[in-house]
Amino acid sequence: MGKKAVVTGGSQGIGSAIVQKLETKGFEVFPLDIAQRDEALFCDVSDSASVEKCAKEIGAIDVLVNNAGIWKFSPLEDVDEDDFSKVLDVNLLGSFLCMKYFGKSMLTKGSGSIINIVSIAGAHANPSVGSYGPSKAALISLTQQAALEWGPRGIRCNAIGPGLVPTPGTGNVYDDENTREARSQAVPLKRLGKPEDIADAVAFLASDESAYINGQTIFVDGGLSKGLMPLLQRPDDLPN
Repeated sequence: MGKKAVVTGGSQGIGSAIVQKLETKGFEVFPLDIAQRDEALFCDVSDSASVEKCAKEIGAIDVLVNNAGIWKFSPLEDVDEDDFSKVLDVNLLGSFLCMKYFGKSMLTKGSGSIINIVSIAGAHANPSVGSYGPSKAALISLTQQAALEWGPRGIRCNAIGPGLVPTPGTGNVYDDENTREARSQAVPLKRLGKPEDIADAVAFLASDESAYINGQTIFVDGGLSKGLMPLLQRPDDLPN
């Protein structure tokens, strides 16, 4: 294909799965990460100079996947102001900076696909997540804005919202077997997600098969975000 893709936070977890999937589709992939692992290039996405430097080194690209993200979970009344800002700096500002600097080459040639990794927490309020949910909600809005502004110039921008996906970054949440089982049963498909599930969706949005999809958020969550009604108590004479 001769196409190039950049994946932020690409050295582990969902990012690593995305890198591997895009490589199988023929992309030359450049994983960026603040942690020096494997073949990842160093990039602090919250720092404008760092992102601009990487964009100049890599050159023109066809696909940008904004996957880098952090979280500082805490009840709202206990959220530290610095933690609140840091999460926004990486999750929202970092995605914007990558769109700004890597998007320049896309705008120049009039084609490209930007895929922002958000979360079901960006569309459905989740207690005690600090600024994580708000940062992802804002990223969904930024995705839509870019789709409207850059769509006429040949750039598609969409978002993918993972559901419950155990990764190295969330491993301690799922270490308890009872927690894993309870969360699995909350999902209509009755299983937790895998990084590969997210990577498959990214590969689709990176391909020409999704050429008419723009400004959308696709929740890859096994139906979890649509599972409110089954949680309600039902009369005994109605089916489960």
